[in-house]
Amino acid sequence: MAAPLDLDQLQTFCAIADCGSFTEAAKRVYKTQSAVSMQIKRLEERLGQSLFTRDGRRVTLTTEGEGLYARARRMLKINAEIIDMFSEGDLAGNIRFGVPDDYAVKLLPVLLSSFQRTHPKITVDVSCQPSEVLLKGMREGRYDIIVFTQGTMHEFGELFRTERMFWVASHGGRALATDPMPLACGPNFCIWRADAVDALSRVNRDFRIVYTSSNAMAITSAVLSDLAVGFLPESALQPGMRVVGEEQRLPRLQDAQIALLRASHAYGGIYDALVKHITESMGNLPGSDRNGAEAAE
Repeated sequence: MAAPLDLDQLQTFCAIADCGSFTEAAKRVYKTQSAVSMQIKRLEERLGQSLFTRDGRRVTLTTEGEGLYARARRMLKINAEIIDMFSEGDLAGNIRFGVPDDYAVKLLPVLLSSFQRTHPKITVDVSCQPSEVLLKGMREGRYDIIVFTQGTMHEFGELFRTERMFWVASHGGRALATDPMPLACGPNFCIWRADAVDALSRVNRDFRIVYTSSNAMAITSAVLSDLAVGFLPESALQPGMRVVGEEQRLPRLQDAQIALLRASHAYGGIYDALVKHITESMGNLPGSDRNGAEAAE
């Protein structure tokens, strides 16, 4: 019978895969760089395969490394669950959490306040950034857990909620009737912007982008002030907004796919507690609730 794999080696392997650097991974697993290199050498010898391709200081997974990565994560997750089974005492610690402010404006205060009531010894440091920035921060080791819009990086994350995307305008405003239609949206890398622009182009609807921001509150303010028409996921709709659609020559948008991504160390204990709270709280939101926005007449 073959000897089991070394979980400590797998933890180091995942840390390198996450950040693309032996030097950075050594900091994350609290080892010297030479110790990290030795662990990977032994793991590669044990499996008989090269797991990383080295290009200068940057390392990427080989095909064999990619096959190992998801399975190694599952082993680390199961290991953390077993440890939790035999742990006693209240959960305590700090979590670095990132979330796009599209979801933070209305949901985050309620979600975190309820979490703090049930887990008073866990502190959560929150950063609200665009999904691209959060994914970059995760690679750089600045977060333990992030929520992000999937579609930005399809290969990462666990999808846990799908929401309708709606075109919105100020109720009683004139922006919707303006030709070309003024549009408020995120920056060039925003997946929702790309979808909206493509959808408008397909139906030959003239528009011009007049307001650009990565901040959801700024987009919301532009819409409510009747400066532009915008598009938001269901959970971000605000009172005073008018939900509009095909009757105003605005095509159906792709659904928003909300995913969660953990750092390779963020399993078990305090991390599972927050993940469970996020997925249950957001996953149980009613799919047809427009949160106070007014439908088009």
